[in-house]
Amino acid sequence: PEHLWQGEGTLRSAAPVAGEINNAADISVIVLYFVIVLAVGIWAMYSTNRGTVGGFFLAGRSMVWWPIGASLFASNIGSGHFVGIAGTAAAGGIAIGGYEWNVSGIPYLPTLQVVTMPEYLRKRFGGKRIQVYLSVLSLVLYIFTKISADIFSGAVFIQLAMGLNLYLAIIILLGITALYTITGGLAAVIYTDTLQTFIMVVGSFILMGFAFREVGGYDAFMEKYMTAVPSNITYGNSTIDSKCYTPRADAFHIFRDAVTGDLPWPGLTIGLSIITLWYWCTDQVIVQRCLSGKNMSHVKAGCVMCGYLKLLPMFIIVMPGMISRILYPDVVACAVPEVCMQACGTSVGCTNIAYPKMVVELMPNGLRGLMLSVMLASLMSSLTSIFNSASTLFTMDIYTKIRKRPSEKELMLAGRAFMVVLIGISIAWVPVVQSAQSGQLFDYIQSVTSYLGPPIAAVFLLAVFCKRVNEQGAFWGLVVGLLAGLGRMISEFAYGTGSCVAPSNCPFIICGIHYLYFAIILFGISAIVILAVSFMTKPIPDVHLYRLCWTLRNSKEERIDLDADDEEEKPDEKDKESEESEEPGCLRKAYNWFCGLEQQKGPKLSKEEEEALKKKLTDTSEVPLWRNVVNINGIILLTVAVFCHAFFA
Repeated sequence: PEHLWQGEGTLRSAAPVAGEINNAADISVIVLYFVIVLAVGIWAMYSTNRGTVGGFFLAGRSMVWWPIGASLFASNIGSGHFVGIAGTAAAGGIAIGGYEWNVSGIPYLPTLQVVTMPEYLRKRFGGKRIQVYLSVLSLVLYIFTKISADIFSGAVFIQLAMGLNLYLAIIILLGITALYTITGGLAAVIYTDTLQTFIMVVGSFILMGFAFREVGGYDAFMEKYMTAVPSNITYGNSTIDSKCYTPRADAFHIFRDAVTGDLPWPGLTIGLSIITLWYWCTDQVIVQRCLSGKNMSHVKAGCVMCGYLKLLPMFIIVMPGMISRILYPDVVACAVPEVCMQACGTSVGCTNIAYPKMVVELMPNGLRGLMLSVMLASLMSSLTSIFNSASTLFTMDIYTKIRKRPSEKELMLAGRAFMVVLIGISIAWVPVVQSAQSGQLFDYIQSVTSYLGPPIAAVFLLAVFCKRVNEQGAFWGLVVGLLAGLGRMISEFAYGTGSCVAPSNCPFIICGIHYLYFAIILFGISAIVILAVSFMTKPIPDVHLYRLCWTLRNSKEERIDLDADDEEEKPDEKDKESEESEEPGCLRKAYNWFCGLEQQKGPKLSKEEEEALKKKLTDTSEVPLWRNVVNINGIILLTVAVFCHAFFA
């Protein structure tokens, strides 16, 4: 018997699913997983300094390359990937794997004493409106795409596998993730991400082996996928158009027709590069991990390691998603709205359950529990990363504008309190996602980022490489880009995306342009506005730009920050000293340790020592041996990525 979904995603009470996770072996594996994760999180809490802003938000800038690389991968590969990418692959073939191979370079921010990307733009342009605007927009994007998609996809898996009440499962998950995110800071998140990466890779490789064994090997997989069609293709009194239920003829090609392709090749190469520039070089989740590195070589090596790991999803997520269509065509490839509604609760298709269904049906006891742990790992690692980065954005870029002279302890309390608020918003958003989102989850995520991300990418790219760009140009480029992107996004959501059987009546001028093409157009419009307004207004003198843009990156001259007037907003030393002079009681000490609020006192640094520390934090020099090792690996990675694109083109 199958679990059937009704209404807005709630499960009908039914007999236990064949393969439902309700046996001792699976439950033991899941419990062991949670124990290990909590143990790693508590160890990270105990062994790191969480009593300062730098310690809590940037792990004391002491991380080495392998936790950075693992955390970058785990933060990126959420449960939205296992559900969304596998689902899109089941529907359209391997082209979606191209998203995983298009990873941009290293953020430019490690050269600066900053905690967030908007903070860099404040130093680069001056003023506060760009910093606040980007921080608010980033928080909105986190809720609309990352948090909502991860929780929705996690719920899809948990309901199918365990039959738990949706909100109970989500509250338990968010409670555990919040515990070590709120108390442990970035160090706890990065170390647990490293564990989650190991579990994700091992578990998904095991499932890939079971999937290929079940289908009969790679050649049989290629042959059988092209004939994986549902048995029920009658809608009303007529037969559904064959294009709505048969696999695409170009299913095993990454590069597809520029006009008729579902992922056209110009969009996949140019449009996707713009989105990845926004994500990998400006998104706070990624930037924060790079800023935590102890030196530039470790940051670069972490990014290269993440690049190697990003070669795997094509084989451990995309292809298993396609195999799920072969094994369960009547459910995963359903085309009749009523049948799809019965099978998964959405009328436009059930591809989103491709990966979870295979886990439940294929894996033996014990290993099924391991795979649920993999899904929980991907969900939790993404959520913890988002919560930590969102609290950093709020605290450093928004709260400091509300409170002019906050103490360090107040900043950390504000960051933790905002995480609690964000968790509440996340839970409240779940029914909205359930009722509004159906079909291919990954397409939803990418379309929203295509409408809102390109203007940020344009500002960042021009800020780094064009010193003539000023604050007025950057601000108005962001505003025009936002209005254009919101116009497309709201119109598309208002008309609805429809399905093959019941297409949307959205006009071509709004919805007919592929979202990857729209990203190219939006990037171009934003860049033109930025440059036009900048050249019509006064340039920023070089004295404010040393080491803030590419042409002046190696300058040794002293920079006068455009935000130097904000220095008086920092807390007075007297306030800090009076705060430290109060001796807390035993309960207060225990509370401060648990929440990481204990201030580690040390000898006061002399002016020379402070200057030496500042120089160390902004030093980008590298040991020649390790610089060459990292650069060679970067070239090897690029070569492998080009080969993979060519092989599957």
